[in-house]
Amino acid sequence: MSRSTKSVAVLMFASCALLAGCGGAAAPTMVAPELVQAQPPEAQPPPEAPAQGPSQPAEGQAASEAVLYRTGPEQPPVLASDRLIIKDANIKLLVENTDVAIDGVMQVVDDVGGYMLSSRIWYQPWGEENYKYASITIGVPAAEFERAIRRLRALAIRVLDETSTGEDVTDQYVDLQSRLESLQATRSRILEFLDRARTVEEALTVNEELAAVEAQIEEIQGRINYLAGRAAFSTITVQIEPQLPEIVPTPTPTATPTATPVPWDASATFQSAKVAVTTLYQFAADLLIWIVVVAVPVLGPIALLGWLIARLTRRPPRKPPEAPSGGA
Repeated sequence: MSRSTKSVAVLMFASCALLAGCGGAAAPTMVAPELVQAQPPEAQPPPEAPAQGPSQPAEGQAASEAVLYRTGPEQPPVLASDRLIIKDANIKLLVENTDVAIDGVMQVVDDVGGYMLSSRIWYQPWGEENYKYASITIGVPAAEFERAIRRLRALAIRVLDETSTGEDVTDQYVDLQSRLESLQATRSRILEFLDRARTVEEALTVNEELAAVEAQIEEIQGRINYLAGRAAFSTITVQIEPQLPEIVPTPTPTATPTATPVPWDASATFQSAKVAVTTLYQFAADLLIWIVVVAVPVLGPIALLGWLIARLTRRPPRKPPEAPSGGA
């Protein structure tokens, strides 16, 4: 077989292998007929066994210990639960003392084997003082997520707000693992062809295809590592607010107005005297009307009756006896 025929066969195989790796584990790999005939029987790669999913463990192996994912041939298999869940939480706490609450959050992180991702502290005025606020984001192991939430609640006088979310990324992880295995198999085949390259042109062509496959492998491997890390450690954001005292308003004393002296005004005095005289005459007229209308009709007959009784009952005065005359 001529060198040009071999070069064409290498190019065709490398292109088909790259398409097969990008298409997933189910896509067949196409190889040029000339290259298959020229390849010795012992160099033929053995057929790959179908990948076993997380829901189909091997015989004799417990379902709880099923291998969910494999991050590459250089890393040992990792045991995981049936589902891969990314958990996040946001909790707002009302505390008596902000510094004590921050120390409590750090103690929770140490006890559960977590770490701090970020923190922010600021002050806000209230009344005549400044009060301390804080926001802390921590990462805790997924197995300690609920325990950490309970410990954080115990630090507060009252939990003002609490939100927990979970994202199931199991399907994404399994799909990425399948694509990674397919690309790794494609890389192994390309390396075999690179070893058989006879010219510099063939080696450069195969190296280009190898670089493209390895770039995809690194990208998928990075995504796999990210999902594994996020599922292994949950994120909790803790917002701390101090309890603010009630402000009692201080009463402001009312200033006593200063009396303004009023200047003497003759016209005002005349008007006051005029009003007083008019009022006096009105009172006298009213009194006279009451006497004529009320007192005379009512008291007049009573007074007349009394006078008549007194007149009739009064005895006439006795006449003094006459003295005897001296000549008799």
